[in-house]
Amino acid sequence: MTKSSTNPKVDFYFIKAKKWKKELEQLRTIILTTGLTEELKWGVPCYTLQKKNVVLIHAFKEYCAILFMKGALLKDSKGILIQQTENVQSARQIRFTSAAEIVKMKRLIKAYIKEAVEVEQSGLKLSFKKNTQLKFSEEFQNKLDENRALKTAFSALTPGRQRAYNLYFSAPKQSKTREARIEKYVKQILNGKGLND
Repeated sequence: MTKSSTNPKVDFYFIKAKKWKKELEQLRTIILTTGLTEELKWGVPCYTLQKKNVVLIHAFKEYCAILFMKGALLKDSKGILIQQTENVQSARQIRFTSAAEIVKMKRLIKAYIKEAVEVEQSGLKLSFKKNTQLKFSEEFQNKLDENRALKTAFSALTPGRQRAYNLYFSAPKQSKTREARIEKYVKQILNGKGLND
């Protein structure tokens, strides 16, 4: 594998990192030995092959990780790939909680990246399951039932916008919080806008 060079636009991500700084830098060093191009996408380091996203690095409170964009297509012979949430269909993570763990897994990480590159080069694609039936929170379903205009406007939104609203409205544990979120976005839905429009 050919060694890649660092991208100055990405340096800030590693400089500003407080937690997982050493681990993130180790992951960067490993990935740069694979010949992938380092870019900044979604505010995180993303490594591409001929402009196609292969793997990215990201950090969370409990762990840092590398995420394979087409991870569901990897063999995962060691059973280390994690599906972040049930809504994520293609991407898979390898999570880390220490620098020692990354050092120990260095060869394995490279092997998984090599396989991810091979998947990308082969042109393999994942067939996504269509989620035609959204399950709404009780609060949102009640709101749709009592407001016909809202129901019509929501139905007219694209499936992606509908899913985004549904995930956002369903996320809070408390009913009061779910209701507040719904109320806040009724007007936006009636105007045919998505959650982030």
